[in-house]
Amino acid sequence: MTNAPETSYSTSAKVCCDGANGIRTTGGFTAAALGHPRVWLEIDEKGYVDCGYCDHRFILKGGPADQSDSPAV
Repeated sequence: MTNAPETSYSTSAKVCCDGANGIRTTGGFTAAALGHPRVWLEIDEKGYVDCGYCDHRFILKGGPADQSDSPAV
């Protein structure tokens, strides 16, 4: 069984990901040190983009892939 990727909604077609979403900074660690290199991604005509490092999915709010009433980030 595989877990579904983490999903975020965005009002911008250009998003960045460093794999550190939801990681708290404790014990002298910074969140970015526990993630991956920061990458900039562009949401295309499908209305979403997946990060190649961590599979985090970014959905354009109001776009063709938006089927939720979740707030945008």
